[in-house]
Amino acid sequence: MSYTNFTLDIDADGIALVTWDMPGRSMNVFTEEAMRELNAILDKVAGDAAIKGAVITSGKDTFSGGADITLLQKMLTTFATDKGKDAEKATKVLFDNAGIMTGLFRKLETCGKPWVSAINGTCMGGAFELSLACHGRVAADSDKVKMALPEVKIGIFPGAGGTQRVPRLTDQQQALQMLTSGQTLSPQKVKSMGLIHEIAEPARLVDTAKAMIRNGLKPVAPWDEKGFKLPGGPIYSPAGFNLWPPAIAILRRETYGNYPAAAAILKCVYEGLLVPFDTALRIEQRYFTEIMQTKEAAAMIRSLFVSLQELNKGARRPAGVPETKFKKIGILGAGFMGAGIAYVTAKAGIPVVLLDRDLESATKGKAHSDSLISDQVKKGRAKPEDKDKLLSLITPTADYADLAGCDLVVEAVFEDSAVKKSATEQAEAVLKPSAIFASNTSTIPISSLAKNSARPKNFIGIHFFSPVDKMMLVEIILGKKTGDKALATAIDFVRAIKKTPIVVNDTRGFYVNRCVLRYMSEAYKMLIEGVPAPMIENAAKAAGMPVGPLALTDETAIDLAQKIMKQTIRDLGDKAVDPKQMALINTMVDDHGRSGRKNGKGFYDYPAKPAKKKLWPGLKDLYPQLVPEKVDYEELQQRLLVSIALEAARVMEEGIVSDPREADVGSILAFGFAPYTGGALSYIDGIGAKAFVKIAKNLQKKYGAEFKAPKLLHDMAEKGESFYQRFDPYAKGDVKQAA
Repeated sequence: MSYTNFTLDIDADGIALVTWDMPGRSMNVFTEEAMRELNAILDKVAGDAAIKGAVITSGKDTFSGGADITLLQKMLTTFATDKGKDAEKATKVLFDNAGIMTGLFRKLETCGKPWVSAINGTCMGGAFELSLACHGRVAADSDKVKMALPEVKIGIFPGAGGTQRVPRLTDQQQALQMLTSGQTLSPQKVKSMGLIHEIAEPARLVDTAKAMIRNGLKPVAPWDEKGFKLPGGPIYSPAGFNLWPPAIAILRRETYGNYPAAAAILKCVYEGLLVPFDTALRIEQRYFTEIMQTKEAAAMIRSLFVSLQELNKGARRPAGVPETKFKKIGILGAGFMGAGIAYVTAKAGIPVVLLDRDLESATKGKAHSDSLISDQVKKGRAKPEDKDKLLSLITPTADYADLAGCDLVVEAVFEDSAVKKSATEQAEAVLKPSAIFASNTSTIPISSLAKNSARPKNFIGIHFFSPVDKMMLVEIILGKKTGDKALATAIDFVRAIKKTPIVVNDTRGFYVNRCVLRYMSEAYKMLIEGVPAPMIENAAKAAGMPVGPLALTDETAIDLAQKIMKQTIRDLGDKAVDPKQMALINTMVDDHGRSGRKNGKGFYDYPAKPAKKKLWPGLKDLYPQLVPEKVDYEELQQRLLVSIALEAARVMEEGIVSDPREADVGSILAFGFAPYTGGALSYIDGIGAKAFVKIAKNLQKKYGAEFKAPKLLHDMAEKGESFYQRFDPYAKGDVKQAA
C-alpha cells in the first residue's frame, strides 16, 4: 500500500522506518488523512510478524507542528451548527471527535510492538503527544529541536493524552509548569525531566532510535506495567500536599480565572492521577470537549493561531507584486528605536547601513546591537560566531552616500517634521528610483510626511513598538499616495525580520496608539474620581491586561503623554483634551518632577534593584479618595476594556483598519489586550453587539461621552451582526493558508 503523507521502509533487521513528509506543506501536521494513514501503518506494523518495531521521524527540517488547527475550527463550526437542532447529540459528536487522536495514540502504545519517535526538529502539541505515546524517544542534538505542548496559549490544552503522560513521566510540579505555561523546551531540558530517553547527533538520530529496538525496547508504557509508581509520589502524599494548594493559588494569581483551559489542565492532572490510565484519558477527553465549547477557545484559536498565521504569511500583501529579496537596508537615526531596528534587520541576515548625524552617534547605535547579542550569547541563546556575523552586517556612518543601493530606508529620527524633511530629502538624493522610503513616526500623519518626498507612491509608514527586539507587532501605515509596491515591500521586510504586520490607513495615532491612549485616559479619569491607584492597576490585571495603565504610562514616559496632549491641543483645540487630565499630567511632571520609569519616579517609585517598583504613596494626596469598599471593582475592569474596544470599533467605522484580524491580533501583540477575549473586536463579538451597546450606554450615562457607541455598532446591533460577518476578511479570498 502506498501513502500520501508517509513512507514505510523495512530494513534487514525487520525495523520499519516511518517517514512523515506531507507534500505541499512546509511543516507536517495532523490532518484527517494523515491520521487515517498512520492508523493503517500501525495496523501493518502490528499485524506483520516480520516487523519487529517501528521508528517514526520526519522527512522535513521540522518534526511536526501538531494538529491542524483548522480541524478544530471545523469541529467547532459543526458543533455550532448542530447544537441548535440537538444539543446532546452535537456534544456527543464533539466528544467522539475529540477522542480520535487519543484513541490512535493509545492504540500505538498498546499494539504489542515497540515504537520509537526520532525527533529531528520542532515537535509541538499533538506531535509531542504522539512521541510521548511511543515506547522510546530520541531527539537530535541541535538548536533547531524544540519541544512543547503550547495549546494553552490558544485557549485549549493537550487533549491527546498530554495531561496524563507528562505527569506520569516527570514530577507533578514540572508537569504543571510545562502544561500551564506552554513553554518551549530544549532536548537537554526535556531529557532532564525524563520525557525523552536519549539525545543523538543529528546524523545518527535514526540509527540511535533503531538501536533502542534492537536492544530489546519493551513495547509497554510504564503505566501499563504492574506496580507502576508516579515520579515524585502520589497526589495524596507529603509532596502532593505541598504542591497542590499553592498550585491552585498560583494559577489564580496568574490568570485571574480568565483562562478556562489552564484551570482544566489542573483538573485533568489531579483527577487523572487518581485513576487507572484509560479512565484518566476519558477524563481528559471530557474536559477537552468542555473547553472546546468555550468562547475563549473559539476566540483565541481564531486570533492567536489562524489569523496570526495568515497575517504572518502576508494575508494583506498586494497580489502580483514580486517578492523583495533585500540586499541592503538603510536606517536613519541610531537612537534607541533606530538601533533596535538595525539589530532585528541584521539578525535576519540583511546588511544594514546605520546613519546618524556623526560617526560617534552611529557607532553608539551599533553598540546597542552588540549589547543585545552579547546578552543572548551569555544566556546560551546564541553562539559567539552568531555575534560576529550579526555585527559584521551593521555599518555605522554619517554619510548619506552610503545609502546608495539600499532597497529600503527606514527613517527613525527625532519626532520633528523639519528633521524628518531634511532626512527624507538627503536620503532620496542618493537612492535608486525603485527604493522604498519608510518613516517610523508614531505621531505625525504619513500623508503629511510624504509631501517631503519626490516619489510619494514609494513612501510608507512602518511603525515599530519599543523595545523593537521584543515587540512582535509592526504597523504599516498607508499614505494617500502610497503604491502597491511600497506596501508589498514593507510587508516583505516585516516578514523577513519575523514580526507580524498589520496594515492601517493614515490617521492621528494610527490604530494601536489610539487604543492605548484611551486605556491610559480612562485610568487618569479614575484617579481624578478618587479611585485608589492600586484598585485601578489590579482591576486592569484582573480584566486580563498584562500591564496596568499607570505602569504603562510610566514605561512610555509621563512627559511624553504631556507632549502628546499639548500637541493635540495645538492641532485640534482646547476641547480635544480633558482639562482635568491635562492638569493631572502637568502636576505629575511640572510640580513633582515625575516623568516615569526613565527618571526613577512616575506613578510608581523605582528603587534600586533588587527592590521592586511600588505605587507612589503621594497619588492618594492628589484627589479625595473614595472608600475602596464602595468602588465597583467589576465595573472598573469593564470600563478599561470597553474604552479600548469602543476605540477599535471607531477605527473600523472610519476605515482606518479594514480587516478585523488585524484589529484583534494588533490589540493583543501591541499592548496585550486581554488575550482570552481574542482581541478588541472579538471582545465585542463575544458579548454580542446588542448587549455591548447596552453596556456602553450605561457607562456613558455614568462617565461621559467617551463611552458613546459609534453608529456602526448600533447598526450591527440592529442587524445582529458580528465584526467578522460585517467585515468578512475571506469575502475576497484574502487568505494565505496556514502550513
